[in-house]
Amino acid sequence: MNRRFLRQALPFLTLAVVLAATFYVQPRTMSYFGLNLMLQYAVPIALATIAQMFIITVNDLDLSIGPFVGLVSCIGATLLLDNPLLGILALLVLIATYGAVGALIHIRNLPSIVVTLGLSFVWLGIAVLILPSPGGKAPVWLKALMGVQTPWVPFPIIAAIVIGVVVHLALMLSSYGVIARGAGGNPKALTRAGWSMLNTKVIMYMLAGFFGVLSGLALLGLTTSGDAHVADRYTLYSIAGVILGGGEFIGGRVSPLGAVVGALTLALAGSFLIFLKISPDWQIGAQGAILIIVLALRALVSYGEHKR
Repeated sequence: MNRRFLRQALPFLTLAVVLAATFYVQPRTMSYFGLNLMLQYAVPIALATIAQMFIITVNDLDLSIGPFVGLVSCIGATLLLDNPLLGILALLVLIATYGAVGALIHIRNLPSIVVTLGLSFVWLGIAVLILPSPGGKAPVWLKALMGVQTPWVPFPIIAAIVIGVVVHLALMLSSYGVIARGAGGNPKALTRAGWSMLNTKVIMYMLAGFFGVLSGLALLGLTTSGDAHVADRYTLYSIAGVILGGGEFIGGRVSPLGAVVGALTLALAGSFLIFLKISPDWQIGAQGAILIIVLALRALVSYGEHKR
């Protein structure tokens, strides 16, 4: 029981260690302003991580979420600003397209990695057509929303907690959440029980598209302008965040709260390197090292649990 609890607590312990190390290296970050500055991009990363989590829940993997977030950023900085109704329609079409991709992958039994890799080039191509170079402008309401100053606790922390709790309640405690996770854990049993795997995959892919849209809009509200390449690293961030948070590639084993904590850890890791005066080029390497260490600890704990 203690080992199982330790395994579930690993994402939170990792965040605490990274946060403590950051405070030690730069004590000034131990303040409202410091935390807000370090975690300002945590919200879009957390939303992209949740999007990836929905795909991993059904045993698939999305290699297009980064370019997709960049496309949403471009649409938000152009269509959504100039013609809100057209912009909203475009975003709804993107969410529906995600659902169609999920249906295609299921019906034709295609590897999600290959399909979404090809889709990433489609998203990037459309984004470049809309906005060939960084530009455009974020809607005023979006900038105001992402610039909210909450009392006592910085807005990114509150937003991340709300995102994690809401998705946790929907996916882990609701009846349909059990079905969705069953689609990844035991799809044959789910089908025998009368549930449609096709419908489940479409819904999960559309949820991923919805949270991808939220991620792109949140990122636009922070950067205030669109850029097709602004979220290129989000694909790796999202996968690492889900795994760092306790998720697994098979079996529908995911943790919404853990995924959000994983996203926060990855966001903090970048700031920690900056305070150490290490080149940002090493950021991915440092995040990868954190992921490897956590996976090794998880394997060690799991081995001890099975041995008992």
